[in-house]
Amino acid sequence: MQEISLNTARGLVTALQSGNPDGEKILCLHGWLDNAASFIPLMPLLDKYHVVALDMPGHGGSQHRMAGYDYVFVDWIHDVLDVLDALGWQQAHLLGHSMGGAIATIVAASAPERINKLLLIEALGPIAGIAEEAGQRLRQAVSARRYLANDKAARIIPDLETAVKARLAASNMSPDAARLIVQRNLQAVSGGYVWRSDPRMMLPTHVRADESFIRSWIRAIEAHTLVIAADPAPIYFTPEQRDARLAELKNGQLAVLAGGHHLHMEKADEVAKIILEFLS
Repeated sequence: MQEISLNTARGLVTALQSGNPDGEKILCLHGWLDNAASFIPLMPLLDKYHVVALDMPGHGGSQHRMAGYDYVFVDWIHDVLDVLDALGWQQAHLLGHSMGGAIATIVAASAPERINKLLLIEALGPIAGIAEEAGQRLRQAVSARRYLANDKAARIIPDLETAVKARLAASNMSPDAARLIVQRNLQAVSGGYVWRSDPRMMLPTHVRADESFIRSWIRAIEAHTLVIAADPAPIYFTPEQRDARLAELKNGQLAVLAGGHHLHMEKADEVAKIILEFLS
């Protein structure tokens, strides 16, 4: 496994690379507040492929958005396409987990000529917004953004285990999985560590698309699509919503595994088997 850095049109992006350089290409997009390390358990099992797992902007070692800017959802499309350009990959399979799966969905919808097959873990499109809550969401997002801009105090984390406990308090996952992600997301400073991830990633989004918009995006996907979902399902990706969105795909299939949200870390062998069967 190799660390790489990519100079893209929208800033420096760091990544992990593994597998066969002459094999088919797989680009991996991680979940919210995760990083490329979330794919470490899975990558050796896909060694016949050329696999690159990104630190998405604002995560891991990748650059943050410029001061004064936000993480607007559709901008992620260009981040992914810029990475494909920087790698010199005209086409690739796209593998996304959670937020990365939501991003992969809209990349496949908006630039179908760049995507061979689409593989999604615990996602099929982004979380939908509720029209009646749009005004309140906008007000909360603006308020949080203005507050963060004036809050310059760095939060010092005394040691790795404190950081792991903080991550486990926010996410239902195994300690080993949390430790992999956290180790890549810490920067050493005097007195301990600080998070490398951009604090703006914690802000509420200003706007969320309506479910009808998301289903229209899904209908635009041309790639053969695999969705791997956990049982029990998270509240933001219910079986009812998942199945309704799956029905919009031209060519989609579903695999459900018993386990938690980070299936690709905690059940890497089972997930890899499903992925390899799908790709072959």
